[in-house]
Amino acid sequence: MMGFDRMLTEVALFAVMLTLASTSVAAQSKPGCQSHCGNISIPYPFGTANGCNISSDFFVRCDTTLDPPKPFLTLAQPSMILPGGDVLGGGDAEVQVLHISLDGYVRISSSGNIGSACYSSSGHSPYTQSVSGFAAYLYELVISHTRNKLTAIGCDTIIYISSFFQGPYFNPQNFSTGCLTFCGGFDDVIGGSCSGIGCCQTAIPKGLRGYEYNFDSRENHSSVLSFNPCSYGFVVEDGAYNFSVSDLNDTNFSKREFPLILDWTIGRQNCTEAQRDPQNYACKAHSACIDPDNNDGYLCKCVDGFKGNPYLGCQDINECETLKPCTSVGTCHNTPGSYSCSCPEGFEGDGWKNGTGCTQTKSSPDSPLILALLVLGSSLGLLVLIAGVWKLYKVLERRKNIKLKQKLFERNGGLLFQKKLSSNEGGLDKAKLFSSKELEAATDQYNENRILGRGGQGMVYKGMLPDGRIVAVKKSMTVNQGFLEQFINEIVILSQIDHRNVVKLLGCCLETEVPLLVYEFIPNGTLSHFIHDQNEEYPRSWDIRLRIAAEVASAISYLHSSASVPIYHRDIKSSNILLDEKFRAKVSDFGTSRSVGFDQTHLTTQVLGTFGYLDPEYFQSSQFTEKSDVYSFGVVIVELLTGQKAVSKLGSEEMRGLVSYFMTAMEENRLPDIVDGEIVKDGLKDEVVAVAQLSKRCLNLDGRLRPTMKEVAMELERLRTWQGDCIPIDQPTQSDLVVRKSNETTSFSTEYYTCGITSTSQADVRPLMLDTI
Repeated sequence: MMGFDRMLTEVALFAVMLTLASTSVAAQSKPGCQSHCGNISIPYPFGTANGCNISSDFFVRCDTTLDPPKPFLTLAQPSMILPGGDVLGGGDAEVQVLHISLDGYVRISSSGNIGSACYSSSGHSPYTQSVSGFAAYLYELVISHTRNKLTAIGCDTIIYISSFFQGPYFNPQNFSTGCLTFCGGFDDVIGGSCSGIGCCQTAIPKGLRGYEYNFDSRENHSSVLSFNPCSYGFVVEDGAYNFSVSDLNDTNFSKREFPLILDWTIGRQNCTEAQRDPQNYACKAHSACIDPDNNDGYLCKCVDGFKGNPYLGCQDINECETLKPCTSVGTCHNTPGSYSCSCPEGFEGDGWKNGTGCTQTKSSPDSPLILALLVLGSSLGLLVLIAGVWKLYKVLERRKNIKLKQKLFERNGGLLFQKKLSSNEGGLDKAKLFSSKELEAATDQYNENRILGRGGQGMVYKGMLPDGRIVAVKKSMTVNQGFLEQFINEIVILSQIDHRNVVKLLGCCLETEVPLLVYEFIPNGTLSHFIHDQNEEYPRSWDIRLRIAAEVASAISYLHSSASVPIYHRDIKSSNILLDEKFRAKVSDFGTSRSVGFDQTHLTTQVLGTFGYLDPEYFQSSQFTEKSDVYSFGVVIVELLTGQKAVSKLGSEEMRGLVSYFMTAMEENRLPDIVDGEIVKDGLKDEVVAVAQLSKRCLNLDGRLRPTMKEVAMELERLRTWQGDCIPIDQPTQSDLVVRKSNETTSFSTEYYTCGITSTSQADVRPLMLDTI
């Protein structure tokens, strides 16, 4: 037992030692070199003079003409290829250094990093637009994708950054990423929040060295010109910008400067490759090599028990001086990377303060019997003391665990769950409350090999319960109040549903750090993987696709029309549809779903959803109706028909949304050109044409003209029963018409197929669709 206590003590002391070592890492410069420029430390491998930096990319110019002096990095400016083919930029530029960290990043001041688009009262397009951005190239630096955020402010702003840069040692990139802001009026905006109302933030791509801004808008911007004449976009260090409502009408906002983080590494080799070249290997004595995941090259760090600059060599930490772990009688022995204690001659024990310490050796008694009695009595007393301390420890530990589990239960929405359980809301008595031990054993302590998928709100693990059932355990990553309501909402929603094509909820666990949901295990992944992954084992025949579409439609129709309380799913997409062992569809992820009263026609909410699946009417009005689910399901049908993703490059550069691509093809009578080759390899079946017409009706811009999910489910089930016979298709009704509006004209486009005979009527006008980024 004493050995166990000593082991715990040593572990605690070693943890303290590591903390001291990590906090005492000195930003050392190379001997004989300038260590500071003004109040900024310049650690090696950076330097301000020849021989003081590891390579030219790590040279820092210290401008001593300023008071105080300030350091600058010289960044190559790669060329920017404009859309018309012209080349802009090139040359070098300097940026001010605010901080250099041996953890592999540099904080700089990025002036001119703010793009803007200012609007007039005449329409959507900006009358002036500053296509600013940041273009920098160093052999061993990239813009950090983990420490920076793309930020946009405005009341009608869609911004994305794209890269078309080239330069030496630089592979051209072609990407875009962005976010959307919206606010109906000045009173809607909340300062300090970048959740999409007046301000939004999103991550930037990995490996980025340069970018430019692109702006767009969806509404008539003139309605907010009085307090938001311009939209702005910029990349900034995560947490360095605090949104203020006054920023919306600050016409000088583009002149501000914000910090930007650049990640740096040594060379372009990984650790294994670098260690084969000892002459140029940067990690010196008592340091270890690290392969970062955000850049090429490698970094160095001091090993445990050492501190200092790993690029110059780390020094041993003298734990005897910093920790003083031994008793006043004991002697501390510092060793490279470690330490120990001992007792002097004439004393016995281990010398540790938290161990047995050192006790003076006594002379032996004259009588062996007395010695034996003393030893026996001391041993028994020690055993009783140890047993008492151990029992007290276990009692206190048990109470601590009970209090912790109760605290976690309340924090994770347990009180809200009990309130709904007491009222038997949604049939919650069917959901089991699992213990944390049960789910830890089921998932092998949440082993990474058990991970089935990762999402924006958490991870899903495969587990096996004691009774042999295979389950899926959803482990959340956040515990904020808004998420807890969403978490309990998903339990309530799923407890109301009893349908073979909806994933079954088995229970939940609320006594862990993050709340957990337990579902039945669905083995064949998502419909998105089924459609888009190149896996020859997946059967992708038209019959299976049609059956999946019919099953999903049946589930959504049940939610809308047959559940005890009507339910709007609000996030229908292929990645939220699972496939079981027989490739039967199971609708999942009800975190954003909502129940509605029988007399309600819509929900008015903040716009939530996924680009590519979002109903344009909902986007514009913030009113979610059952027809919004119909629109999203229409996108899923088009994915099944074409094998394409909802948002990708399709056709020309301007046509990036699958809906726009599909509707244009339908208007031009080019359905065979866009249908997946696995479907049309035996010829275009009549039911394929009929399903395409049905999806076209679901995607009508006017929600009133879309069919209900019950009508969609009945139509798909009817098509399944024809089994290849000639399918009679009615003449197009008003609900088949898709209105297309341009700046000057309005046209109508209709198509219908009757037993293999195609009839079309269309006008050469592009559809007014919601393009997605």
